[in-house]
Parts: sequence; structure tokens; C-alpha cells
Amino acid sequence: MLTLVEKILFAIFMIVSAVWTYRGARRIVSQISSGQGKVDWSLASKRTGELVAKYLFFTPVFRFRPLPSFLHAFIGWGFFIYVFVNLNELILAYTGVNVLHHTGLPGDIFRSLAEFISFALMLSMIGMSIRRYILKPATLATRDTTLLNPKARAGITIDSAIVTATFFTHTLTRVFAESFYLARHEIHDAWQPITSALAGWWVNKPEAQLLFDERLMFWISLGLVFAFLPYFAYSKHIHLFIVPFNFALKPERKSMGQLSYINLDDQSIEQFGAAKMSDLGWEQIMDSYACIQCFRCQEVCPAYNTGKVLSPAALEINKRYHLKTGDTDVPMLNLISEEAVWACTSCGACVDICPVGNEPMRDILDIRRNLAMMESQFPKQLETAFKGIERNANPWNVPQSDRLKWAEGLNVPTIEQNPEPDILWWVGCAPATDARAQKTAQAFAKILNAAGVNFAVLGRNESCTGDPARRAGREDIFFAMASQNVEVLNEVKPKRIVATCPHCLHTIKNEYPAFGGNYEVAHHTQFINELVGAGKISLEVDKDQFTVTFHDPCYLGRHNKIFDAPREALKSAGALTIEMPRNSAKSFCCGAGGAQMWKEEEQGSARVNATRFAEAKSTGASTLAVGCPFCMAMMTDASKADGGEIQVKDVAELVVERLKIR
Repeated sequence: MLTLVEKILFAIFMIVSAVWTYRGARRIVSQISSGQGKVDWSLASKRTGELVAKYLFFTPVFRFRPLPSFLHAFIGWGFFIYVFVNLNELILAYTGVNVLHHTGLPGDIFRSLAEFISFALMLSMIGMSIRRYILKPATLATRDTTLLNPKARAGITIDSAIVTATFFTHTLTRVFAESFYLARHEIHDAWQPITSALAGWWVNKPEAQLLFDERLMFWISLGLVFAFLPYFAYSKHIHLFIVPFNFALKPERKSMGQLSYINLDDQSIEQFGAAKMSDLGWEQIMDSYACIQCFRCQEVCPAYNTGKVLSPAALEINKRYHLKTGDTDVPMLNLISEEAVWACTSCGACVDICPVGNEPMRDILDIRRNLAMMESQFPKQLETAFKGIERNANPWNVPQSDRLKWAEGLNVPTIEQNPEPDILWWVGCAPATDARAQKTAQAFAKILNAAGVNFAVLGRNESCTGDPARRAGREDIFFAMASQNVEVLNEVKPKRIVATCPHCLHTIKNEYPAFGGNYEVAHHTQFINELVGAGKISLEVDKDQFTVTFHDPCYLGRHNKIFDAPREALKSAGALTIEMPRNSAKSFCCGAGGAQMWKEEEQGSARVNATRFAEAKSTGASTLAVGCPFCMAMMTDASKADGGEIQVKDVAELVVERLKIR
């Protein structure tokens, strides 16, 4: 199709494009490699099925914003299909052979698919452009109070316009080129009805063919592609190439909230946490290149939703815009404000919802590590919790001698009294020391005794797991508590641990293995559900049915994927459960995680716990059920502030109220 001169010119053009694209790609690889840690390439082969589902079928995208997600999917599928379409156009231009018209049924099917995807792609681009440039939803931007690189505010819009204009024109001219091919060869292709109809129009309008021909369409269509390739490295659309690496190579973790192990016995370590971007892990730097800049993480962030300055999206975008300048030594506090760092509840919503597997929460907790460990810079209210953990093994600073006072009058054996229990009950600091949370512990003790469970508690030997200190950046305190607790647990050799607090469950189950502590750990709602299923306890379900809405604790639900057990336990007790709009993996945080329990909430338009409680109240349920002592405290405070019309109770309390004593 092309003349000899055109073939030579286009070949030179492709070579120049390839060279500049390679330089951009090499820069990206160099920047990602500047991060900490090494890539484990063996992970890729283990995740093939997951990678295909996520990358080719966009399964994470469809969890949120259904209509834009479908439009985005068609654009993505169009990209995949057009790799082969463009390869065919190159072969045709250089050899005169149209492969798609000379390969029988496979070529027929592919031509039909190419026509469908071409028009779906163009319509999707029009739809997404209307959304971004005309409807302008607030979910595609961030507030002026959020720290965002000034170049990004305009750059995101300009970048989207460039990409949309390029690939819309590319797709349209390719359709024209195919229609010209059909017209020139007088073909009516039943597999391409729309393109064939367009070809018929060209045949009846010979003057139009003087203005447009296949060669011109080729130069515009393929020329735009090769002109755009070097720009890919600077466009947010580089995520098309980075995302599969993000899915395939992210380090293995037992939970999205599992933090990396730091051996504080190693005296050679001089840097804790992330002071600058190059202190982050290589995968955390790669996150910024994988980022679609869709602001989904911001949309689900409890801090941002309540008017605070934290935006996980802005953090990733700021990282990206600094990387454009080649700077990986930029201070992290140039990318996110210190106020925003301490507003994070470590709820994991940003990690869970991200369609490309990014983890902005991990960056924030690494910044906290640096601030707390290297600079001794943290909210002063946290000092009380830190001192309490160090001196009395609990953040409430209650003497260890009082650790079992909650159990007075109850049959709660210690490990010394029952050294071979089937269940080691990890009570937790809050249920052991906080007046309101103690009612949960007392209720669970009654359930265990009613079921005849062979259990024991550590009593005075039980200490804080260190979770609050770790989420606040004090890795040294966490290291001490984890080492001590693992030593105690390994001596006890528990068959199974049941934890009343999701934060304890998460830490023991997911983070203690790094310290040599590998245990089977369950949540108390899971164990209650097992006891009901096994017929170990009987519940009076014939009483008046009561309505309950269950609040999923972040560290029980999102972090550890335990959603059904607490609901099944409530139903077993005769409760009619009414779901809040945001539930299960999409649950809204109570506001206490990430060590927020022991500090003042950052300034915003609303309090996180009040926002969540209002959502619970809107269901009309008479009771708000929880499965976490932190959630209990936050929801109880919100209920009192609202007038106390809705009861706030732990699942164990609601079950024990219906317990049949044999």
C-alpha cells in the first residue's frame, strides 16, 4: 500500500519512536529500582490466573462506579484488540496483504470483534470525556486544602485530553481506512456491517475518495500511535504497562495491613521509615506509575470524607509528578502534609478499592515510622499510650496486676490453672481494662462456660500486642512487645487462639510469624458461630425479633476478610440484620484505627465516628452491633452524643442475652 519512499520514511519514524520510548522506559525502571528491597520474580508464575482476571477482565475496576467502569473496560479492551489490528495494518502497508481478510473464519471473527470494539471504544471515550469535561464530578478532583502538586491540577486534565484526542482519532481513521479498503476492492463484509455501510457511501461519493485514501488514513492512524509512544512514559496511561507488574510482583503478605518486618536487634540499621521517596520500597515507587489517577481511594477514605486534608490519591499523584523530574530524593513531607499523615486510620479502604493494587496506606505508615523513630515527632497525646505500653503493657496504663479484675465472679481459668487448654483466649487490652469493653469479655466468658469449652487466658502474662505503637510509627515498642509475646506464646504452645479484638487477631495472625510465632487464630464471633453450629450452645430465637445493623470493623473485615461469621451469629440469636449502605469490604471506618484511639482527631467538617453512626441510624435498626472494642468505644460515644436512642453492643453481648442455660 505504501510507496517505497513512504516505507523508508515510516520505518525511520518507527525507529526514532522506539529509541525515545526505550529511553523513557529505562528512566522508569531506574526510578523504581532506586526503591528499597529486591523483586521476587518467582511470584509472577504463582499469580498467573489472578493476573489474567485482574488485568484482562478488569475485575477490580467493576467493584465501584459501575457505568464509568464499563466505559473504562471497553477502552482497555480496545487497547488490547488494537495491538493486533495495528499489526495487521503494518503488514498491509508494507506487503499489501490484509491478513484479517485472508485467514478464514478466525479472521472473520476478529474483524467482527474489531468493528464492535472500535465503536464501543469511541463511544466510551465520548462518555468519559463528557463525564470529565462537562459533568465534572467532584470525585475526579481533590479539595484545594489538599496538598497536590500545582502542575497536577491542570496536568491531569490536559493529559486526559491528549490521550483521548490521540486514540479517538486513531480509532476513527482506522475505521475509515478499513472502509476505504472495502470500497476499493468492492467488498461487502457481512462481518463488518457498519464499516461496509460506510464503504458503500464512499463508492457512491467518488469525490470523497479524492480527499481520503488508505495511505493518508494509515499515516494519521499509525503515525499517531508511534508519535504517542514516547509520551507514554510521562502520561498517566503508562499504567497500562505497569499494572501487570504491580499485580504480579507485589511482595506476598498475609493481609493488606501486614507491615514489613524490621529486626531492631540489627545495630547496623540507620534509617527507619521513609524520610524521602527513595526510602520507600521499590513496589511503593512503582505504585505511582501504576496509578490511574481515578481518585477512588480518596472517595472511600474516611479522613477525606470527613473534610480532613488527607487524600491518598494526592499522595500517589504527587509522587508521580516528582518522578517526572527524575527526583527520588524528594522529602516525603513535600508530597503529603504532616497533618495528613496523622489523619490516617489505617483502615485499608484505599488499598482495598484500588483497581491497580496500589497501597498508599503503607507509604503513610512508613512516614510515621520515620517521624516517630528518627525525629521523635508525633502527636503528643500518643505519649500516654506509648508510656502505658512500655510501663504497664497496655495503652490505658492500667497496672498489670489489675488485668483480670474484669473476670471476678466468673469462671475464667488462667494458663497456670489450666495448662492444656483447647482454646487460649487472647482477651486484649481493651476488654481487660476498659469499663465498657469489659462487658464484651464477660459476655464471651459466659458463652465459653455455657458451651463447656476447655479454655484458659494468660491473665497477667498477657500484654498489648503492640499494634497501637506500630500503627503510630513506634516500631521499637512494637518489636519489644511482639518479641515478648511470641516468647510467652511459644512456651504455652496454644492449639488455637481466639481473640476478642480484631487488632489483636490481625497482629498475632499476620505479623507475629515474622517473629517466629505461627498460630491458628480466630475472632470471637467466628468461635461463637462455630459453637452454635456444633450445637454446643442453644439460643432462644423464639423471643421477639430485634433489628440489628452490623458495623464491620476494618481489621476484622477488610484486613482479614471475616464478614459472614458475626452476621451468622447475630441471625442465630434471632436478629433481623439490616445492612448499612457501606458494609463488608466497603465498610466505613469507626475512626479509632491507626492509633487514632489515643489522640485527637484532625480538624475536618465532621468526626469519623459521628459520620458512621449517622449511617447506622439511617437503617432504622434498634441496635448497632460491633465486633471490636475500638469500634465499641467510638460508636458508644457517637450514640451518647446523638441522645442514646440506639443501643451499641458487641455480638457476644447480644448472643448471651439469648443464651439458654442448660
